[in-house]
Amino acid sequence: MSRSTPLTALALLLVSALTACGGGVHGTPGGSGLRDPYFPKAGNGGYDVTHYDLDLTYDPDSGNLSGTATLTARATQDLTAFNLDLDGLDVEKVTVGGAPARWNRTGQELTVRPHDDLDEGAAFRVTVRYSGTPKTITDPDGSEEGWLKTEDGAVALGEPTGSTAWFPGNHHPSDKASYDLTITVPEGLQAVSNGELTASSTSGGRTTATWHTAEPMASYLATVAIGEYDIHRTTLPGGLPVYTAVDPAEADASRKMLAQLPAVMAWSEDTFGPYPFSSTGAIVDRQGDASYALETQNRPFFPGAPDTGTLVHELAHQWYGDSVTPKTWRDMWLNEGFATYAEWLWAEDHGGDSAQETFDALYDHGEDDYEDLWDFPPGTPSSAAHLSDSPVYQRGAMVLHKIRQLLGDTAFMALLRDWPTTHRHGTASTEDFTTYVEHLAPDKDFGPVWEDWLYGDGRPERP
Repeated sequence: MSRSTPLTALALLLVSALTACGGGVHGTPGGSGLRDPYFPKAGNGGYDVTHYDLDLTYDPDSGNLSGTATLTARATQDLTAFNLDLDGLDVEKVTVGGAPARWNRTGQELTVRPHDDLDEGAAFRVTVRYSGTPKTITDPDGSEEGWLKTEDGAVALGEPTGSTAWFPGNHHPSDKASYDLTITVPEGLQAVSNGELTASSTSGGRTTATWHTAEPMASYLATVAIGEYDIHRTTLPGGLPVYTAVDPAEADASRKMLAQLPAVMAWSEDTFGPYPFSSTGAIVDRQGDASYALETQNRPFFPGAPDTGTLVHELAHQWYGDSVTPKTWRDMWLNEGFATYAEWLWAEDHGGDSAQETFDALYDHGEDDYEDLWDFPPGTPSSAAHLSDSPVYQRGAMVLHKIRQLLGDTAFMALLRDWPTTHRHGTASTEDFTTYVEHLAPDKDFGPVWEDWLYGDGRPERP
């Protein structure tokens, strides 16, 4: 056995300290945020994630979540360090390419310095082991997201930044990836996520389920719902798998509504084009556990039995928002305007008001139901606190109706199919959309639509 000299011992101590949280990271990291107009610290620069592999264990009694997240990514610049978003939870170990990495934390930023620098274009894997009690995050608009405890488990909802509460990643809609999620829960509970259930087993009082999402998904659309659910598996006439998970307390109220899912899907495919994912379905939890529906990919989440309009809305998001995802949160009207207009079209095609009648009623009396309808234009929400306000939804749909009036029904209905097909599994900005529309009909003047309805202040004059 050799004996260390005092200088060697000191060097060893310094190396040991630098591998821990408190040692700090001294390299030049990729950006600690993507400068989103409303959430500037969301996401990170310098790399692109291609795949998430999440291995989770959750105990509802203690509220403890333990996890190992392995991210496969590609460096988009030379990197000596990079950041991951993780809000709360305790980090225990970080490796890059299997080698221990130095790391530190500031707020939601987990800064990682790999043992070896990463060259631009290089593929790499970072693994983070973590645990603790995941947070419920309060949005700027006062709604809750992140990890929401329920009576018999929990549900993870991520729009816009809630996914940072339960796994580390590049949490911005512009960086989409495929996912594998394995989660272990107490026997008697189910764990439902996005994509396809590829394995399930029970042993030693615990049940483990593995879910695979092959198509690219923004992290805010990732979910896991844990609890007691009635599970139903069917297929649509074309063979598309349908997987629904319904809290028993909502089973009776949901049965009739979910029976409409095949008809809504058939109408949606006829209206918006081929369905972009490998399965569909729904997660219905009991009322009170969460206050809003969300278009979680493959199977939307509903807090209680949805009505028909809500079912249409969230399924339409699978095309508009999930497959074609906004480049920034400023582009959210492209999600909500299309999904809201889908409700108008469904009513028009099923004996309700025409889209024109809905538009006219909103223009003349919309402030009776949506007192903030004219507070700001849908293309530039006034702040993060107002991203989910009615100008984004209702006035966003009105923008689409004005486009329909200019294009005519035939060209507009083609637009509804061609836009999500052209940008399938990608991201798009408002500028991308307006340019696309203008190229469809170069002889039409869309200037007043953009200036008055998309970006203009107040209620536009009726032409």
